[in-house]
Amino acid sequence: MVRQSKKHSILMVLMLVMGMVLAACGAQDVQSTAVSGATAAAPVVNTVVTGGQTAVAEPTAVAPIDTGMTAVATGTPATTGAGAAAPCPDKAGEEALIYSSLPMTGGSAAQIQTVIEGMRLALEQQDGKAGGYTIKYEPLDDATAAKGSWDEGQETENANKAIQDKASVYLGTFNSGAAAVSIPILNEAGIPMISPANTAINLTLPGNPEPKLFQSLYQNGPRNYFRVVPNDALQGAALANYAKELGVTQVYILHDQQTYGLGLASVFRDRAKELGIKVAGFEGIDPKAGSYSGVAQKVISSDSNALFFGGLDATGGPQLLKDLRSIQPDPDAVKFMGGDGINSTDFAKGVGAEGEGTYATVATANPANYEGRAKEFYDSYKAKYNKEPDPYAIFGYDSMGVALEAMNRACSNDPKAILEQLNELGQYDGALGNFTFDENGDTTLTSYYGWILKGDKYTFDREVSTQIEK
Repeated sequence: MVRQSKKHSILMVLMLVMGMVLAACGAQDVQSTAVSGATAAAPVVNTVVTGGQTAVAEPTAVAPIDTGMTAVATGTPATTGAGAAAPCPDKAGEEALIYSSLPMTGGSAAQIQTVIEGMRLALEQQDGKAGGYTIKYEPLDDATAAKGSWDEGQETENANKAIQDKASVYLGTFNSGAAAVSIPILNEAGIPMISPANTAINLTLPGNPEPKLFQSLYQNGPRNYFRVVPNDALQGAALANYAKELGVTQVYILHDQQTYGLGLASVFRDRAKELGIKVAGFEGIDPKAGSYSGVAQKVISSDSNALFFGGLDATGGPQLLKDLRSIQPDPDAVKFMGGDGINSTDFAKGVGAEGEGTYATVATANPANYEGRAKEFYDSYKAKYNKEPDPYAIFGYDSMGVALEAMNRACSNDPKAILEQLNELGQYDGALGNFTFDENGDTTLTSYYGWILKGDKYTFDREVSTQIEK
C-alpha cells in the first residue's frame, strides 16, 4: 500500500506540473493576441496602449485609448501608466455624461472657445468613447450677459445640474473664484472635477491670502478636485523672476480683488520683495470701473518702472493698460505685466496697439519648440480649426484627455470609480508633458514661460524659473 501511494503521488505531481506548463503557454498566447493583434478601431488613430489598455480589432471593440495623440504613422504602441490590462467591454450604446463649466459669455468668450475646442479634439481622437461608453459632452456657460463674466449663481446651478443629471466628470472651472463655488457642491456628491485653468493656491492648499477658503472646500467627502495647470505659488515666483530679468526695480501692484487676481498679486509681491524689488503700492481696483486714470496716475507718480496687474482681461485689465498708456505711452518706461489671466487673444484685441510690449506668463511653451504629444496636438488643432490655438487650448485638451484616461482605467461611468483612478493616475503622457497629480490634486508640472505682446498677438519670449534665487 505504501509503494502504490508513492507511485500515485508521483503521477499526480507530474500531471500537476504538465497542467501548469500548458496553462502558462495558453496565457502567453492570450497575452500575445491581446497586444500584438490589436488594431485601431478608428481609421485616424493607430493602436495605443495607455494605462495598460489596448484597442482590439473586433467590431465591438472599445475605441483606442489616446492620451493626447493624433495618428501615429508607425503604429507603434505608446504607453502611459501601468502594464497591460484587458480593454473595457463595450456597453452597447450606453452613455457617460461629461460637463464643462466655463465662461462662454462676456470678456473671456473667445479664449474659452479654444479651451472647448481642445476638449472636443481630445474626445474626437478617442472616437467619442471611453470606458466602453459613448461620451456625451456638453459645455455649460457659467457666465451671464448681465455680469459679463462668471457668475456665482450660474456656477452653482451648473454644479447642481451635474449632480441631478448624474454626470461622470465635471471639467472646470476657468476662474478660481468659480471653482471655490462648485468644489464643495461636487465634493459632497463625489463627482471628480478637473480644471484646465484654475491657479489660485487656496483651492488645493491652506494658506494666505484666503486661509478660510481652503477650509470650506472639502468638508463632505474625499478630495475630488484636480488641475492640469501649475498653481500660483509657481507662477508668482516666475513673474517675480521675470520682472527682475526685465530690469524692474520698483513695481506698483494692482489686483481685481477676486480669488485669482488677489492671490497671484500677493504671491508676486512677496517674491518680488525677496528679490530686492521695491513694492511702491498694493491695492485693489473695481473690475467694472469705466476708467482707471486716477490709479494710473498714482503708478506714474510713484516712479515705479513697472505696473503688475493681478486679474483678467474681463476684470479691468485692458482699460487699466489703456489708461496707463494715455499718461505714459512708452512701454519700456513703465512695463505692464500680469499672469496667465491676461495672456489671451481677448486681451490682445481689447488693448489694440497700446498693448505693445505687455508681458505675461502662462504654463505653455513656445509652439515652435513643441515635440511629441504637444506637436501632435498643435498640428491636429490647426488642421481641424484652421487657426492657431490660444495658449489655454492645450489645457482644455489635456483636461479632457485625463478624464477619458481615468474612465478607461475604471471601465465605468461611476464618478467614484473615476475619482479613484484619478487619485492613482501614475504618469500621464499628455500634450503638456508627462505628469501626474499629487495628493492635493495639483499637477506635477512646474514650468512657466514669459510671453510679450507684439502687434495683435503674444509672442514667446523665454522660459522663466519658478525658483527664487536672490
